[in-house]
Amino acid sequence: MTSGRPEDRAEPTPDEMRIDELARAGGTTVRNVRAYQDRRLLPSPRRIGRTAWYSPAHLVRLRLIGSLLERGYSLGNIGELLDNWSHGQDLGELLGMGRELIGIFSDEVPELGTIAETLEHYGLSLEDPAVIDQAVRLRLVEVDPDGERVRVPSPRLLRAGVELARLGIPLEDLFAELQQLRSDVDAIAGRFVQMVVRHVIEPHLVNGVPSARNAEKLAGIVLRMRPLATTVITAELDLALQQTADMEFGKCPKGMPAQPSPSVGDRES
Repeated sequence: MTSGRPEDRAEPTPDEMRIDELARAGGTTVRNVRAYQDRRLLPSPRRIGRTAWYSPAHLVRLRLIGSLLERGYSLGNIGELLDNWSHGQDLGELLGMGRELIGIFSDEVPELGTIAETLEHYGLSLEDPAVIDQAVRLRLVEVDPDGERVRVPSPRLLRAGVELARLGIPLEDLFAELQQLRSDVDAIAGRFVQMVVRHVIEPHLVNGVPSARNAEKLAGIVLRMRPLATTVITAELDLALQQTADMEFGKCPKGMPAQPSPSVGDRES
């Protein structure tokens, strides 16, 4: 009879990842992941045969390391902080757990390239500087300080906007709608996240932060809830779009009959 412990299972669990998947989800490289393991910043993975499998707790730790590096901490400092946390010190009080614990909801990978490459990739041009300025202001594209490279935070969003413009929607209308849409979405996201925090996160906190023992469990719960949140919001949006489209497209232009008149043959039958 096999044990229920993960390390005793012969197959990976649905939320376990290979090293390349972990690196991609954590916004880093496989080489960095291995370097963090060598320095004992990341726990050893579970192995099935010759394949290493990483849990949601590894992803939480990896994102925390990345956040600390961005704040200017050295790997040595990070090792000390993580060690203190593992021994019960309140790391959340020192750093704030926020995004490091919850992680990033979108799995979309930003695109980087030169200005020329980005313009060609999305079929854009520099003919209208006002359009480019508006795209930058709305963070559809981000230009490096040196002015040589461009970052597209959401390729899906920019690609959809370009396609809608090609279908005939004026860019000024698209930009105005995006501003309003972001305001509406911010309100929806705020309510949803507050609900998750109140009912899912807070019960696992001690003095406002997760203990080292609860971190892995909480990380797994949050990772499972992220796709559920997207599903709920997307499903409701689909229903609302369908209902609104049915109402708008069902309206008849003035002077036109609501139903086509039956043909002579139809009347005779």
